Amino acid sequence: MFEQGLFITAELRVRDEVSLDEAKAAVAQFCQGMNSEQGCSMAVAMQDNSDLRRFIFWERYDDQAAFDAHFNAKHTQDFIALGYTQLEQAFETHLMEMGANQ
Repeated sequence: MFEQGLFITAELRVRDEVSLDEAKAAVAQFCQGMNSEQGCSMAVAMQDNSDLRRFIFWERYDDQAAFDAHFNAKHTQDFIALGYTQLEQAFETHLMEMGANQ
């Protein structure tokens, strides 16, 4: 199971004018890059079954510094520069404590 850290859930939408196949390839490459980042222990993208242009990302970073470094990484800047997607919403969360007195 995961240790405490910074968990990100982000919803991205592929722009209508962008080829879905090109966007999927870019998303896959982006996730591969994220998974190679120091301080990122998980980065996966799921594609919505009913809206194929909607992707949900789940990411886990060791801390805020690792998440901040993610935005400066070349693969992140390259993905953003493509302009294939727009960010719909994002959430920063942490693991809920499961102890009896929590």
